[in-house]
Order: sequence, then C-alpha cells, then structure tokens
Amino acid sequence: MDDIVKKAMAKWPDVPHCYGWLALDARGVWRMRDERAQHLNLPGDKVVQTALLGFINRNYMADERGCWYFQNGPQRVFVNLEATPYIARTDPAHGLVLHTGEAVDAIERAWMTERGELIVSCAGKIAQVDDRDVAQLMAALEIDGNSASDEALMGWLEGGASRLTLRYKEQAVPVERIAREQVAAQLQFVRMPAP
Repeated sequence: MDDIVKKAMAKWPDVPHCYGWLALDARGVWRMRDERAQHLNLPGDKVVQTALLGFINRNYMADERGCWYFQNGPQRVFVNLEATPYIARTDPAHGLVLHTGEAVDAIERAWMTERGELIVSCAGKIAQVDDRDVAQLMAALEIDGNSASDEALMGWLEGGASRLTLRYKEQAVPVERIAREQVAAQLQFVRMPAP
C-alpha cells in the first residue's frame, strides 16, 4: 500500500466505502462505472491513464469477507469482478503475468470450468487466464502424460476419467474440474461486493 494512502487513512478514518463504481473485467481491464453504467448494467469506461492504473494495482487487496477493493486514500472502493480477483495473460518473457504486472513464477493449483475457462492459483492469488490467451496454453496441457488433443480435452470436460495436467515452468500441475457457478464460493472470493 502506498504511504500516501496510509496517511490519508489515518487522517480520515471514517470515510464511507464505495460500491459498484469500479469493476475488473474478464480480460484484466479496470472499468469505471458511473451512475448510468450501473443503472443500465453496462461494463463502464476503460481506465487507461497509466499513473492511475499503477495506483489502483498497488493498492488492490481483499478484506476478511473475500471482497476485493482498491484503497483510494481513505476510501475503500469495492470492485465488481467479472471473473476472478486477478486475470493472467501470456507473456513471451515470463510465461504468465497478472493484470497488475506481476509475473507468475509458479502455479500452485489449476482448475478448468465446463466452458474451458482456465483458472490458476499463484502465490495465493486466484487468476482466470484471459480467454484470448487460453489457446496459447493448450500446448502445455497433457492428458495422462500425453499432449492433450482437442477431442481428449472435450472428453475430459465432459467428465472423462483421464488426468489433465498443465505444464508450467518445468512443473506438472493437476487441473481440477470446477463448475463455473461455483468458482467464487469454492475459491473464496466475492464477485459483487455489497455493504
């Protein structure tokens, strides 16, 4: 957390929390949601200003309920999550990188939904892989020790008994099935925080 944020919190400890105004989409884009966007259930405007993106990323954390927020000075701005608290993208130099810019050194656990959404846990952070990048990771998937063909992967998604693993930086991580509607509850985060 930035020092300026800590000082603001000490100076104004009772600022009300903010809900609905900031979202993280499934491609790792921060979105500002004004009253119109909230009322019409629109995604909101992309945050593109580099300094603001850095500030949000450095001051992004979760509370004890599993609700993610951006500490904006003395105010907690709770984040609506389209997918997971972090989004991972492929990177030629680092393998995977979180939307906050942090490189993924190792994957602790991995899951795949019935829709083929790939979710990883890295350093305790839950990240869905950007859908545009999942195809790049398909070559790293193995079923029963062999490269996963499209047919074999479809069989696994449909409940086949094969063992699916993801090879990442010399490690083979078992991929578990997870129902899309159970992701937040099972992985212990809140998609739409409320007071």
